[in-house]
Amino acid sequence: MKITKAKAMSNTRIRTGTVRLSYPHLFEKYAESGKYQTVLLIPKDDETGTVKVIKDAIKAAAAEGAQTKWGGKTPKNIAYPLHDGDESEQEAYQDCYYLTARTNTRPQVVDLSLNDILDTDEIYAGCYARATLLFYPYATSGNNGVGVLLNNVQKLGDGEPIGGGKASAESDFGDDDLDDDDDDLGL
Repeated sequence: MKITKAKAMSNTRIRTGTVRLSYPHLFEKYAESGKYQTVLLIPKDDETGTVKVIKDAIKAAAAEGAQTKWGGKTPKNIAYPLHDGDESEQEAYQDCYYLTARTNTRPQVVDLSLNDILDTDEIYAGCYARATLLFYPYATSGNNGVGVLLNNVQKLGDGEPIGGGKASAESDFGDDDLDDDDDDLGL
């Protein structure tokens, strides 16, 4: 698997380094939110890479929000998108930070050669990827915060499926010898 480094593309637009996907809904909208979305798991040991680039983009989006959305100052109860996975009950989130990125329009999902991935089974919870994200301030119905817009996703490699994943028929049945003498099921 290719390990990549994070990059700030502007103050609020970034490309992550290597992350894992959780709950990827990249080919069809997630019914609960009505958006395309995924959770990105960022290893805590990437504190000077992806984590730093994300924190810097969040600060820039909050500073922008203070000027454009929140009347010249950052509110006290602002919602930030980056969360500590150690506070999650999900085992795969331990030793990671996580954030949910969403979009109304289908993101482009590509392989290492930048070819579109059309097989939806190629993208699953646990695969490794990188993504381009835009952080933005919001003020809606009394809620203030920094949101994350998902732009594009590039699959970097396969990983252990999160939540067990779906087993293949080969792994379920491949080692089983069928007995030809048992044609009669007794029905």
